[in-house]
Amino acid sequence: MSAEKREAQAPERQSLARSGGRTFPSRHKTAPSSRKKGPASRAAGIRLIPISLREEIQPGDTLPDKLLQSLRKDGERLEPGDILVVKHKIVSKAEGQIVDLATITPSAESVTWAARYDLDPRVIELALRESRSVLRRRNGVLITETRHGFLCANSGIDISNLDGGRHALLLPEDPDRSARQIHRDLKKTTGLSIPVIITDSFGRPWREGLTEFAIGIAGMNPLRDDRGRTDPHGYKLKASVEAVADELASAAGLVCGKLNRAPACLVRGFSYQPGKGGIAELLRPAATDLFR
Repeated sequence: MSAEKREAQAPERQSLARSGGRTFPSRHKTAPSSRKKGPASRAAGIRLIPISLREEIQPGDTLPDKLLQSLRKDGERLEPGDILVVKHKIVSKAEGQIVDLATITPSAESVTWAARYDLDPRVIELALRESRSVLRRRNGVLITETRHGFLCANSGIDISNLDGGRHALLLPEDPDRSARQIHRDLKKTTGLSIPVIITDSFGRPWREGLTEFAIGIAGMNPLRDDRGRTDPHGYKLKASVEAVADELASAAGLVCGKLNRAPACLVRGFSYQPGKGGIAELLRPAATDLFR
């Protein structure tokens, strides 16, 4: 690499080192005055800013206050256009969606099935109680449809990052309502209309590993419909409906996780479509689901 090229790239490397969080820069920078609204503006780059919490969330805590305090301590603040992505676990904790497993008496069926795979029969019983239906029960994996309409393992019940297995954490009772409440509280406190996405980690058919999915949303449309638009080669798109809420949830998962005490994230630089969308828009009806 020539000295001139190294010198030209140095300011960009220094800028990224100072920026904090994670930044995905474009190859060509665009001046703010010339940015266009819509998908093209994403070429300017998207920044992910993790929000760490040093204290455990307790039932009754006000999440927006806790998150804003953490941002201030880290020298950050909300900006117009930001999107807040929150792991469901802290939402469920604040809402008291915690069950003492000592209060759960498993059925004989749950005990028998759990014993075959060295599972906790109380968790299996709780998952059945929280489900609308059971889709698969095989090889120690229980796939259910939750009352919200989510298809996931064990009805989304979680026992990690609690107290070593004595309690279980349920999904929020109404994740959309939870997202709307956080959205309203942030607007009341900051004056900014910040979209909120609540997420959980789900497995996927045909793929190994977990990824984040949106389970609650407020302040933006969860889908972007590009049908009818023309691609750079002149082809008119016919089936391109993009699940942007899930994509943002997965992006935030890169800096949020079970082990780094960062249960929330700001997405900065993504051009979203404001709206009153809800998570139901992302759920495929059973009538059109080819795999159910």
